[in-house]
Amino acid sequence: MMSPFSFDDESAPLFTVGQVSGMLDVQPAFLRRLDSEAVVQPARSEGGQRRYSRLEVLQIQRVMDLAGEGLTLAGIKRLMVLEGRVRELEKEIAQYRN
Repeated sequence: MMSPFSFDDESAPLFTVGQVSGMLDVQPAFLRRLDSEAVVQPARSEGGQRRYSRLEVLQIQRVMDLAGEGLTLAGIKRLMVLEGRVRELEKEIAQYRN
């Protein structure tokens, strides 16, 4: 069985704010704002430090792209919620088809 913190697990909370900030060339304050506005909410370590997964890093990149196209954080959050709902509905439809 694979460890929940395996490097192969794309949802494992491995990266700190500083690491993600450096990877994406964004300010740590931007990452904290995404968390406080519930756009991308990372896991927390036992000490309360934010820890990002690879999936969350990809989400942040998407947020940056959408913001670059002129969307507000509120608009991006709503879009991401709706996209998640579409994925859920697509799974339900697939189950009924099988």
